[in-house]
Amino acid sequence: MPGELLRGAAPFSASNGSSGALVLHGFTGSPFEMRPLAEAFADAGFSVELPLHPGHGTAPRDLVPMRFSDWAEAAEASYLSISARCDRTVLAGLSMGGTLACWLAERHHDVAGVVLINPLVAPPATEVLDELRQGLAAGAIYAPGGSSDVHREVERPDRYDQVPLAPLLSLLEATEEVASHLEEIDCPVLLLTSREDHVVAPESGALVQAAVSGPVEHVVLESSYHVATLDYDAGEIEHRAVAFAQKVAC
Repeated sequence: MPGELLRGAAPFSASNGSSGALVLHGFTGSPFEMRPLAEAFADAGFSVELPLHPGHGTAPRDLVPMRFSDWAEAAEASYLSISARCDRTVLAGLSMGGTLACWLAERHHDVAGVVLINPLVAPPATEVLDELRQGLAAGAIYAPGGSSDVHREVERPDRYDQVPLAPLLSLLEATEEVASHLEEIDCPVLLLTSREDHVVAPESGALVQAAVSGPVEHVVLESSYHVATLDYDAGEIEHRAVAFAQKVAC
C-alpha cells in the first residue's frame, strides 16, 4: 500500500466551463508545484485536472517500481477524462510534466495547445545513462535528492529527499522516443524556459522550438530557476498561460 499523502501533494480538480486544462507536475514532485497555475486556470473559468503521478506524493519507496509507461498511462487517462467533458483542452507541464504533455500531444491531435515550462525533452548524454545503469547493476536504489531548484525561499513539504534510480533512468530513456516524434505536435505551443536552470539543459527548449510543427511562442524567464511555477516568475507564467489557453481553447 502507498504511504500517507504528503502535505500539499493532493490532486486538484475544478469543473467549470467547456474549456479544459490538464496540468502535469514533475519528477519526484507533486501537484503542489503546479497548484497555483491550476488555480489560475480555474479562476479563469477552465475545467481543470491536476493529477498526482503514480508513485509520487507519499514516500520514495512508492516511486521505485514506477516507470515512464505508468505515468504516461495515467496522464492519458486524465486527458481522455477531461477532454470527454470539454470542447477544447490545453496541456500544461513542468519538467517531466512537459515530457508527458509532449507525449500526449504527439498522440492526440485534438489537443488545443501545450504550455511547456522548463520541459525535459532532449535525450541525455550516453554517459549519463551508462552511469545510472552501472549504479543499478551495483545494487544502488536511490541517489540523494537535490534541492527543489527554486531561486526564492520556498518550503517543499511534498518533495522526495531521495531519487529512485530505476524510475529516473526510465524517464531519461523515454526522452529519446518523445524527442523523435516532436514533429507530430501540430498545435500551438507556449514554451517558457528559465534563463538559469540547474536541472534541465537549454537543449530541451531549443529542440522543442526546432522540431514541433505548430507555432511556438518562446518566453525566457529571467528571475526563476527550474521550478519556475513556484519562483519569482510564477505570476508571469500564470498570466501568459491563461491568456494562451483562452486564445487557443475558448
